[in-house]
Amino acid sequence: HETRYSYQSLVTLSQQYLHLTPRSFDYQQTESQHIWVEPAAELDTAGSDYFGNLTRHLTMTEPHKELLVHAESTVVLSPRPGPGQIKGSLPWESLAQQLQVQRNPAILDATRYLYDSPHIQCSQELAKYARSSYSTGRAHLDAAFDLTKRIFTDFEFDDSATDISTPLVDVLQGRRGVCQDFAQLMIGCLRSLGLAARYVSGYILTHPPAGQPRMIGADASHAWVSVFCPQLGWIDFDPTNSCLVQSEHITLGWGRDFSDVTPLRGVVLGGGAQELDVSVTVFPANEEPVSQ
Repeated sequence: HETRYSYQSLVTLSQQYLHLTPRSFDYQQTESQHIWVEPAAELDTAGSDYFGNLTRHLTMTEPHKELLVHAESTVVLSPRPGPGQIKGSLPWESLAQQLQVQRNPAILDATRYLYDSPHIQCSQELAKYARSSYSTGRAHLDAAFDLTKRIFTDFEFDDSATDISTPLVDVLQGRRGVCQDFAQLMIGCLRSLGLAARYVSGYILTHPPAGQPRMIGADASHAWVSVFCPQLGWIDFDPTNSCLVQSEHITLGWGRDFSDVTPLRGVVLGGGAQELDVSVTVFPANEEPVSQ
């Protein structure tokens, strides 16, 4: 994952906060990870945030007109529950009630993902859209998978239709957006019904056209949804690709919405206007991509 900022004028101080280290959890283990920057960081502090995501805080004091942040990781993915294994979950109304009254550790952890967050506001409009999937008595994960597929069908991927500040009500009305919009829309639908859902930031393994090599920089950051189920824990759904997450999604981190797990954000002194270029390459360990 390579991020390059080009500035109109000289930057004399840059402080950057990174969510670029993949998480290790039940379905993923990070074997190695390396981050380097140009110019070199004078201060480099590793840490973790409120949600347990690994972070880096970098300070660059060397004057520069270009900032390069390069992160390279190797992860091992483990099998996740498949479509047959997610059947038979609680009726969604029962789970919504449990989230309000029970306070065992798993429920207590899930409650932080029940409410409004900076980019996701619950609404009657979102609840109404969700209820076409969440009919009375329907199993929660069955309904979540149906909602995933409906968003894929009803909305068109359009990277010029929205930006980070576009309200969910506008995404719902316009029926266009990007993976970030579709993930936050689905989360808003679930929270509007009293169900816990969190935003997941990461990458997805894409496949080049038949007979073509995998190209360096041909991929992008990705986002999807993690849905809480007491029997199975957190189950991930990808509304952009109409799928139950299995073995091709790599998790960087999770939070309430995009603002909690922005891959890179910071402040600079100077710089004027800036241009941003992001390049992502995801590939199996036994395959080497080629330059474009």
